[in-house]
Amino acid sequence: MLKKLDKIRFRGHKRDEFLDLAESPNASDTECGDEIPVKIPRTSTRDNEELRDPAGPGTIIMASGVQDFNRTESDRLNEIKGHLEIALLEKHFLQEELRKLREETNAETLRQELEKERQRRLELEQRVNEVLKARTEEAPAAQQPAKPQTQANGTDKRSHTVSSRLQKWFCDKFGEYVEDFRFQPEENTVETEEPLSARRLTENMRRLKRGAKPVTNFVKNLSALSDWYSIYTSAIAFIIYMNAVWHGWAIPMFLFLAILRLSLNYLIARGWRIQWSIVPEVSEPMEPPKEDLTVSEKFQLVLDVAQKAQNLFGKMADILEKIKNLFMWVQPEITQKLYIALWAAFIASCFLPYRIIGLAMGLYAGIKFFLIDFIFKRCPRLRAKYDTPYIIWTSLPTDPQLKERSNATVSRRLQTAASRSYVGSSAPTGISKDEDTSRFHSTKRGNFHEVFNLSENERPLAVCENGWRCCLINRDRKMPTDYIRNGVLYVTENYLCFESSKSGSSKRNKVIKLTDITDIQKYKVLSVLPGSGMGIAVSTPSTQKPLVFGAMVHRDEAFETIFNQYVKITSASSSSES
Repeated sequence: MLKKLDKIRFRGHKRDEFLDLAESPNASDTECGDEIPVKIPRTSTRDNEELRDPAGPGTIIMASGVQDFNRTESDRLNEIKGHLEIALLEKHFLQEELRKLREETNAETLRQELEKERQRRLELEQRVNEVLKARTEEAPAAQQPAKPQTQANGTDKRSHTVSSRLQKWFCDKFGEYVEDFRFQPEENTVETEEPLSARRLTENMRRLKRGAKPVTNFVKNLSALSDWYSIYTSAIAFIIYMNAVWHGWAIPMFLFLAILRLSLNYLIARGWRIQWSIVPEVSEPMEPPKEDLTVSEKFQLVLDVAQKAQNLFGKMADILEKIKNLFMWVQPEITQKLYIALWAAFIASCFLPYRIIGLAMGLYAGIKFFLIDFIFKRCPRLRAKYDTPYIIWTSLPTDPQLKERSNATVSRRLQTAASRSYVGSSAPTGISKDEDTSRFHSTKRGNFHEVFNLSENERPLAVCENGWRCCLINRDRKMPTDYIRNGVLYVTENYLCFESSKSGSSKRNKVIKLTDITDIQKYKVLSVLPGSGMGIAVSTPSTQKPLVFGAMVHRDEAFETIFNQYVKITSASSSSES
């Protein structure tokens, strides 16, 4: 803005050259925007000679008068007009600068607030004066202490200013800290969940493994110390620990070990090669991450992760349920031991000094960790008899175990009641015990012999009373609904029975006579199916391609049962024919 003002201000000649209006250059409305040099008419020597009067210098004065006469009144008015335009422009730009400064400093708002405060002060003074006048009129005797009252008002004002200054100083110094303690409503932020990705899953598994490596190494070193993996290291650690506990240096020792570990980690981070581990670390080969995985590999990866997560969650649930059952008196004889131990510890803490209690606990922990646990690990029978914490922990039940126990007790009661009622009633003649129990065996859809249209003496073997979950793959069929069927596989003395789970009728069930089987083999369908795709292929004369019972979790158990029963039936039939 100032640059623009200077350009407008110093167009043409500078102001220092404008000593007089008569000497200023001509200016008009059309000439104010362009820089036109002012040309002063010059007379040549010849003209001067012509103008000179040979009689004397009067001729020169006459020539100058002619030049002054050439300047008309209009030229002078144009000059004045140009100066006025420059002054107006300067005023305009100065007003713009003043407006911007007022906007930046908020002078108008401050002035308005100041005026409001002045008005308030005047109103308060008027009210105070009115109150004072009323008091003076009511009590004329109180006129003399009017001066002290004014002095008191002055002291009040001074105290008010001092308190305002103190308040301002306090806000400047501690206002930021006071703002930190201001309560604000909690913001409920919902974290966006990432979609399921095989690459992300493998990366998180590797991250978890790397993050848990220091903890697992620490646990391995502790177990190595307890197992006396290195005799010299364990002996030195045992002597140092017992000496520190005896002299009351156990806590400083652990703090020093933590400082030493951090120092070694700093040196390792700086590039030093230091290995401070009792158990030698084995470097596992890192598999490079695969960019493109097939559908079967992705499904197998998800199954592996689900299996690991299932086992991990199961172990954590067992630990938490055992602790809960310990404190909830589920096993009263076990919780009673804990109750007595807590009372003994409470009484000892009330009467014995803490130094003796700490010494006793430290010595017991060292002896148990370095000596007793080593002996118990090497002698399992001694541990099962005399290791009280181990006995208590193993005997604590989990919730599934409690459920199984309750179901077992209920079933025993039902069996005893049924046996008593059965003894009281007469059994029909000509029926064996096995035939009678087979009548009561049933599947989810009804009695076993009615579902498969078999005789009443046919019932599942003891190994497969509940059957094996699987899927029947009939490769002779072309329809997808008939190609694969989910269900349960049973084995009786003479038949191999498959019960379909998607139909209530017995048409979709499959019954194969064991003597009709021509070949039985282990078969693997797809690794993406449950049980890693393991199955059993059965060949019969009525099928062109073998029937496959796939996706069996207990494939080996089912194969051994079917094969043994098949061999037994075929050998019995061959011996009877011979």
